[in-house]
Amino acid sequence: MSPALLAPLGLLALLALAIPVVIHIARKTETRTIAFAALRWLEARPNPRRSVTVDERWLLAVRLLLLTLLAVWLARPVLWNAGDSRPVVAIAPGVDAATLASLTDREERRVWLAPGFPAVGSPAPRAGPDIASQIRQLDAELPPQTPLAIVVPATLDDVDTERPRLSRRVDWRVGPEATATATPAPVPPLALSVRYSPGTEGAVRYFRAAATAWTTADARPDFEAATTDQPLGRNTRALVWLAPGPIPDRIVTWVRDGGTILAAVDAAVPVEGETTPVWRDATGAPLALAGALGRGRVVRLTRPLEPASIPGLVEASFPDALQAMLRPTPTPARVAAAAWTPLTGAVPYDPPPLDLRPWLALLIAAAFASERWMATRRQRAVAP
Repeated sequence: MSPALLAPLGLLALLALAIPVVIHIARKTETRTIAFAALRWLEARPNPRRSVTVDERWLLAVRLLLLTLLAVWLARPVLWNAGDSRPVVAIAPGVDAATLASLTDREERRVWLAPGFPAVGSPAPRAGPDIASQIRQLDAELPPQTPLAIVVPATLDDVDTERPRLSRRVDWRVGPEATATATPAPVPPLALSVRYSPGTEGAVRYFRAAATAWTTADARPDFEAATTDQPLGRNTRALVWLAPGPIPDRIVTWVRDGGTILAAVDAAVPVEGETTPVWRDATGAPLALAGALGRGRVVRLTRPLEPASIPGLVEASFPDALQAMLRPTPTPARVAAAAWTPLTGAVPYDPPPLDLRPWLALLIAAAFASERWMATRRQRAVAP
């Protein structure tokens, strides 16, 4: 730990220490003259010359201390590297009880790898959505020389595709494989709506065939097609727009609220930011570009909807390609913890200093209370 002053000019307030010294030298304790009959006939003599004396020394000392504390408080004193330097063991929620019981070193500080980093001993928190962010934050908050160990289960969910890069080497401890979880429920087929204008109804058959391919033989496809003047259904989440020209404002608002639209090449639909190819032909040329619009997605074709321009319309892979455009498969977020060991090489963070002003404020309050008590006591002593 090393003390420092963030605002050393605040020490100029120490010049005020001369004020109470001058006051105590200039002002003497109040006295009362009492007449003595036996001293009436004594010859008056001049008083001897006295040296400079200080009145009420303890009161002066308290006042000087109070002013000194105030000056130091204005200078903003801090302590660098005042954090807890004990080794830290961060335990990810989901680690089995046997792994927790194997941690026997009582000199280390154990915390949950969760928001706020609560101490182990409190109820185990639920697993957070982004364990990589928690690891980076913990690395940033610890002093540079503090050893860090992280205990994780064998499988991690909802993690970044890139391993976190930290400023220190981490003791990465992997627990046993967690118990098998329940099989996730199957995802229902995508409900598809199509809006077309006169002259474009011929392209509807490609999307009806794709919706039929998504559905089992004993079920009806969740497909609906109508002209552009018909309103969208309440539960519509994927829309194919086959009309040229600007898209109506009501459709734009629907997309901004979270909808996904596949627009024909001659449809005008706004897109925010850059677009990326989501469908390519055999030569690698993009057939559809996707971008964002509010909370929704916009997919726009780059060619007319006809087999001569897009041969994939009549191929068996078109239903899968259409579903990938309208409902992209999320990036796998489950990894084996043994293959996700954090990397090193990140620039160390400068830990924030420990602010000493809250403790100085307590001392200032105590000094002020003592000064007031001693000052009022002095006044009571000279009261008639």
